[in-house]
Amino acid sequence: MIHDPRPAKQPGQTGGNCLRNALLLALLSFARAAAHDIPADVTAQVFLKPEGHHLRLLLRVPLGAMRDVVFPERGPGYLDVEKLLPLLPDAATVWIAQFVTLYEGDTLLRKPRIAAVQVSLPSDRSFASWEQALAHMNAPPLDSSQDLVWNQALFDVLLDFDIASDHAAFSIRPNLQHLAARTVTVLRFLPPGGDVRAYEFLGDPGLVMLDPRWYQAARRFVALGFEHILDGTDHLLFLMCLVIPFRRFRPLVGVVTAFTVAHSITLIGSAFHLAPDALWFPPLIETLIAVSILYMALENIAGGSSVQRRWLMAFGFGLIHGFGFSFALQQTLQFAGSHLLTSLLSFNLGVELGQLLVLALLIPALGLLFRFVVAERMGTIILSALVAHTAWHWMAERYDHLRQFRFEWPVFDAAWFAGATRLTMWILILTGLAWGARRLLPQNDGIPK
Repeated sequence: MIHDPRPAKQPGQTGGNCLRNALLLALLSFARAAAHDIPADVTAQVFLKPEGHHLRLLLRVPLGAMRDVVFPERGPGYLDVEKLLPLLPDAATVWIAQFVTLYEGDTLLRKPRIAAVQVSLPSDRSFASWEQALAHMNAPPLDSSQDLVWNQALFDVLLDFDIASDHAAFSIRPNLQHLAARTVTVLRFLPPGGDVRAYEFLGDPGLVMLDPRWYQAARRFVALGFEHILDGTDHLLFLMCLVIPFRRFRPLVGVVTAFTVAHSITLIGSAFHLAPDALWFPPLIETLIAVSILYMALENIAGGSSVQRRWLMAFGFGLIHGFGFSFALQQTLQFAGSHLLTSLLSFNLGVELGQLLVLALLIPALGLLFRFVVAERMGTIILSALVAHTAWHWMAERYDHLRQFRFEWPVFDAAWFAGATRLTMWILILTGLAWGARRLLPQNDGIPK
């Protein structure tokens, strides 16, 4: 921790002067303590570039995020850059270098060297590119005559890691969430001879593979899909409505698979920018998801639905739910690297595995409930009514949100028709595959229609 030297009491000071100085010091201490509270929001700009046997990390954060540094001042509260610069390497080590974790393959890299530090004006635009940022780090320090307040300054750091090869597979855990109540890390990875990969993390994203292999991306997205279906209350309620009247595992596998195939179509279409990007579209989809749950619950109450009909409804409503999955994946697709389609299919596989787990737990639980607690028909009505009540409130809340947006028709140009044609082809292909799979499944299996 860096301490602020206090001026010693000079001989001959009067009691009044001593009291006045004591009050002044108390006020200054209070002001500095308040100023060094944890910031509400911090954005960390990061470049990461492997070159030869060095991996260099360039980082820019607000200077105020270094909360244990008492910044030297001159005049009426301006930053004394000349006195501050010798303190910054320690601040970079304590607040940044010891938190950033990097791997070369499976090898944890040793802690980096602090190669350079800079204090920058808030108007500085050198971090627009790697070349400009690196040139800025090698430039002379900021002129001490600049009238700059400490909580407006920027802090730039260049870290240097030793590596064996710049063509290795690198992973990073930025781990900068301690800098503020809300920390956003914007990272640009510059592999040798490759395209720049851009990432944006909120808080601690865990270990991020910057150029993942296809199997690494697949493994990550299978886990994401599995977790997402178990965390998604609306999707779980929809699945529950599908299961309640038909509690046989084998025919229900076909129903939930139809749901998976359908949401795969719209999820892939959204990932390839074939869905509308208007502001009203996400709240419209969220409203329609609530409508789909409400409809399924009401149909359960009315009775009379067959497995075949349920399969068709699962496919139709799955198209809507796929857009909902795409909204949840907007920030996560950055972890796919160059394996976007593989990652999407892996996510859908994870969703399917999660749904099968829900079936395996829900079917026997409902069987026990209807056998020992309540009659089947009454239990179906009670459970479906509870789901319908929840879905009705979701629908009303989401529709109120949707009404705040103004609907605008898309521009029906050549690009729109080309995208619509591609999406239609995907729908026809996957629908044919789903129909073929359905033909292989038993049509009744003893379940009443």
